[in-house]
Amino acid sequence: MVVRLDKVGLRYGPAGAEEALHALTLTVPQGGFRWLQGPSGAGKSSLLRLLYLEARPTSGRLAVLNTDIPPQGSPAARARLARLRRRIGVVFQDFRLLPHLTAFENVALPLRIAARPEGQIRADVQEILAWVGLGRRRDAHPHELSGGEQQRIAIARAVVHRPALLLADEPTGNLDDVQAERLMQLLREMNRLGTTVIVATHNESLVRRHPGPALGLEAGRLVIDDADGYYQADA
Repeated sequence: MVVRLDKVGLRYGPAGAEEALHALTLTVPQGGFRWLQGPSGAGKSSLLRLLYLEARPTSGRLAVLNTDIPPQGSPAARARLARLRRRIGVVFQDFRLLPHLTAFENVALPLRIAARPEGQIRADVQEILAWVGLGRRRDAHPHELSGGEQQRIAIARAVVHRPALLLADEPTGNLDDVQAERLMQLLREMNRLGTTVIVATHNESLVRRHPGPALGLEAGRLVIDDADGYYQADA
């Protein structure tokens, strides 16, 4: 399994503070696709933070890409976690592009951090820019791009290193319907090519247009797991 949670909890702040996530148990297989649904405050972003290793669980067991993630307060091998992060791509609603860099340089950034050869970087970035339909915009800065173009650059940056796991946090929230549809086609294509994809959204119409297995959160608890028909009442 690419993702496995066994009674995972997440708390921000000291012991005794309210948990953001409560005893989550779920799995996502290699090459799977999952919608992650729930209202604002349900815990979607907190779960994604665990999966891209920005946070660590306060209870339970978490494994990402067949690697056990140590809980908060325990020693962590930083180099091992850093290598693991390079196998994970993340797409945010607010794009998070660096304004002083061109589209090409924004996409090239993760490859440069990984110390890839410059010739390989040029080839890989040009290929992925063409894939998202922005090969001719490689020299544009973020402020010169539309919202949909910026989001496609963000996707290109997230997938240029061929991640095994791709996480998207409300990626269509700032896009019109046409751009949202194009974005979903790109995410579905990545999934078809073998990448495990998890997309957090509260856009019910988008889910209806692109039906697929879903995980549902409410108040930090898993209430729907369509992958295996499991339903957990709020306790």
